[in-house]
Amino acid sequence: MSFTSQQRVLAAYEHHEPDRVPCWCGASIEFWEKAKKELSLDDEGLRLRFRDDFRRVFAEYAGPEFALENKQATYRTVFGIERKGYGYGQPLSHPLADATVKRVHEYPWPDPAWMDVSKIKSQAQAYNGQYAILGGDWSPFWHDLIDLVGMEELYVKMYMTPDVVDAILQHLVDYYFEVSQRIFDAATDVIDLFFFGNDFGSQMGPLMSPKMFERFMVPHLKRLCDLGHSYRLKVQMHCCGGIYELIPMMIDAGIDGLHAVQPSCKGMDLKRLKADFGDRMVFNGAIDSHHTLIEKGPVGVREDTREVLDTMMPSGGFVAGASHDAILEETSVANVLAMVDTIYEYGVYS
Repeated sequence: MSFTSQQRVLAAYEHHEPDRVPCWCGASIEFWEKAKKELSLDDEGLRLRFRDDFRRVFAEYAGPEFALENKQATYRTVFGIERKGYGYGQPLSHPLADATVKRVHEYPWPDPAWMDVSKIKSQAQAYNGQYAILGGDWSPFWHDLIDLVGMEELYVKMYMTPDVVDAILQHLVDYYFEVSQRIFDAATDVIDLFFFGNDFGSQMGPLMSPKMFERFMVPHLKRLCDLGHSYRLKVQMHCCGGIYELIPMMIDAGIDGLHAVQPSCKGMDLKRLKADFGDRMVFNGAIDSHHTLIEKGPVGVREDTREVLDTMMPSGGFVAGASHDAILEETSVANVLAMVDTIYEYGVYS
């Protein structure tokens, strides 16, 4: 039986075995443009060549335009943080570093109505129900919290003034909750997964203790998961790094799928992840973006991809792809093709 991409993904999210393992291919802008030029394809043609079973729809910012106050800044977040550097850069200031609860409430928080959701339904309908549609706001509340306070100061506040941290998080997640709610109200019948992201791990393990993660992060994760589930959507969270110790709490919060599994990080052994959580969590990724896709050739990529599939695909609950969503520009296009073609050819369920 042949599945559509949408059917294939949703079967995996029910921990069933579809016709083959679903394929995910996320890439940096730089790699994407390189691949389009090298393969002489447009955006949709490249998605098809990379055998991507997903498509994503976005709300558009339609709020007020703010002039950059710092001449060095290259980007401004919706929360007023000016940044500089590669990609979205690094914050140039931390306006709530020494804030009281009163100051937090007085801060000029953005209006969720600034995000225009009017085009989302038509964007999704253009794919004619063939693909698994990702929707919802990216909602990186942990990163915004770091921007507003500063990472070192944040860790101090989590112990010394937790009420301030709670107040900031409440405003951040209120905003993201309402934006996603507006998106789902406008187009929930054509969206399959609520996809949002927060990186709670490093190469060496979680960025906070399980106790602090449960205290500060889990309530907000649960709130977003409950929102997605109330619209009958599956919930997938992007989270880099070594986060083994946090996964049970993510499951309890309601996260259905975890993207993008990084096996090179501490604690992220694929066999252990599959054995311990594979019946309760969909794992998305797991093919090493660095040591495999960058450092090896196509033959090595095929070998490593087959090894990952052997471990992760049994009983469903797996989406295959690179272990980081933004495949970097220095990655060989031939290697990515070797990965996706191996997923397609070898990741077949009998």
